[in-house]
Amino acid sequence: MSRIEAVISDFGGVLTTSLHDSFVGAVQSSGISLEELGKAMVAVGERDGINPLFELETGRMTEATFLGRLSDQLSADRGSRVELDGFGELYFQYLHPNPRVIDYMRELRDRGYKLAICTNNVREWEARWRAMLPVDEIFDVVVDSAFVGSRKPEPRIYELTLERLNTSPGSALFIDDIDVNCDGARAVGIDAIQFRSTDQAIEEIEAALGRD
Repeated sequence: MSRIEAVISDFGGVLTTSLHDSFVGAVQSSGISLEELGKAMVAVGERDGINPLFELETGRMTEATFLGRLSDQLSADRGSRVELDGFGELYFQYLHPNPRVIDYMRELRDRGYKLAICTNNVREWEARWRAMLPVDEIFDVVVDSAFVGSRKPEPRIYELTLERLNTSPGSALFIDDIDVNCDGARAVGIDAIQFRSTDQAIEEIEAALGRD
């Protein structure tokens, strides 16, 4: 087995609190239900022939267009005008850093590991999420789906992360809170750990690094 020399971390849900909780909080503050939003997302996707979230997260659709199309669909469904302007601001009000994981990543850097963030994100949100943690102080590489045109679990985003780290799949360890993203990493040869809690993730990371 190759020695692990690089650790690749997701942003939301690993270096931060739960994305699901933030999403629920933002949706509820917008005065709509998760069920309504889900139905609207499906309707927009079926009408346009593309998944609007995938287009947003790969930078092929702007935040304004994404929210505008969802607002229009929700308005049609409700029969009254719904506006999702400001959804991003609401979302980040409910999202907070995970200080223990951030400190642990800094410790890994001090121990000599190369570190990367590989995130599915929104181009217009870059300044907000980068302001939440000392990205450039800790991480050597940041691969943001909205700027590279590929999103997890597509192979290309993992391959690009490895290229920028100048490391091989067998020498990297990937951490993400979403199982399909972990499966995507494994499909290109990267060992992966699904984040379920801070204690569990750190314990499993240490065990994986200890196998070197």
